[in-house]
Amino acid sequence: MSTVILLRHGKSTANGAGILAGRSPKVNLDDTGRAQAEKLVERLGGVPLAGLVVSPLLRCKQTVGPLAAARDLEKTVEPGLSEVDYGDWTGKELKHLAKEPLWRVVQAHPSAAVFPGGEGLAQMQARSVAAVRAHDRRIAAEHGDHAVWLLCSHGDVIKAILADALGQHLDAFQRIVVDPASISVVRYTETRPFVMRVNDHSGDLRGIVPPEPKPKRGKKAASSSDAVVGGTTGR
Repeated sequence: MSTVILLRHGKSTANGAGILAGRSPKVNLDDTGRAQAEKLVERLGGVPLAGLVVSPLLRCKQTVGPLAAARDLEKTVEPGLSEVDYGDWTGKELKHLAKEPLWRVVQAHPSAAVFPGGEGLAQMQARSVAAVRAHDRRIAAEHGDHAVWLLCSHGDVIKAILADALGQHLDAFQRIVVDPASISVVRYTETRPFVMRVNDHSGDLRGIVPPEPKPKRGKKAASSSDAVVGGTTGR
């Protein structure tokens, strides 16, 4: 299995206006978001990328646009990584939604939250986790277990993927913070995922690149699924 960079799209016009954009089709990046998209090229300068997989929504495509152009990479659009279908909540101001009874369910018991006219958060987690794991298997098969690829999606979607990787119940996923243009990193292995970064805004991500596998010499090598006892020593 390989390593996936989970990138939340850059700051959007809806983020700035305090609106729940959901799947609204014409939500763009704002000036800050466009600057974040340009900066991504530099942030990932030392990271080889085997692929780009994006949500179908415009703000995600815009976020990876400069990176795709700089690396001459095709964007694979994945509907399973689309934003939550917030149904009747779509396009409404968050300050008004916070007064709805469902808001407390979303905060305290998200696995039970189903948006009127939309989908449930548990349904979103199932489809997004299935999508990321399917693409990870595909990329590992094509490029090897030490491949790194990038996924650009949305806040709640990335939080749900991270909760799964951490072995957390979905009801705890509100404890995870994922800012616009932040990077989280998960390395999948045969038996468990390793969560390497969460909500990272740093400019040097070379440390996430797995080392090249060393040739085996007699003794059985440790499995890539094994955790380092006592903690990693860094690189």
